[in-house]
Amino acid sequence: MGNIPVRAAMTRGAIYLGFWLLLAGTDLADLPTGLAAAVAATWTSLRLLPPGSGRFRYAALARLALRFGQESIMGGVNVARLALNPRLPLRTGFVVYPVCLPTGMPRNIFGAMTSSMPGTLTAGTDANGALIYHCLNVDESVAAQLSIDEGLLLQGIGETDDDA
Repeated sequence: MGNIPVRAAMTRGAIYLGFWLLLAGTDLADLPTGLAAAVAATWTSLRLLPPGSGRFRYAALARLALRFGQESIMGGVNVARLALNPRLPLRTGFVVYPVCLPTGMPRNIFGAMTSSMPGTLTAGTDANGALIYHCLNVDESVAAQLSIDEGLLLQGIGETDDDA
C-alpha cells in the first residue's frame, strides 16, 4: 500500500467489515466473503481518498449530527406548513453565502449536507467562490444558520482550534 498509514487502513477495514456484518449478519459461512469485500473496499477507499493529515473532532461532529437532525425535522415541519397553508408567505429566492471552508472535499460535504436540509438547495457558486442557495423563504435567517453549520463542520474536521 505504499506510504499509507496502517492505522487508517485498519480503521477503514474495520468499518467496512462492520458494515458488512450489519448488512449480511454474523453467519460464519459468509465471513470469508465479508472479509474479501472489506479488503477490496479498504483498498479502493485508500486509493480514491487517501488519509489526510487532519484529525476529526468527534465531539464537534456529534454536535453537528445532532443539529442536522434537529434542523431537518424543524425544517421539514416548516416546509410542510408552508406547503399546506396557502396564506403563509412563501418568498423563494437566492441567498449568497461566503463559505470559509477550503475547496474540495470539505466544501462539497458542506454543500451536500446543507442541501439535504428542507428549504435550501445549493445552486452553484458566484464569481468570488461563495455558495449560492435557492431557498423557499429568504426572510428566514438562512445565512446565520449556514454559518453555525459551517462552524461545526470546521471544528469537526479540525480546521479550527475551537472545540467549544
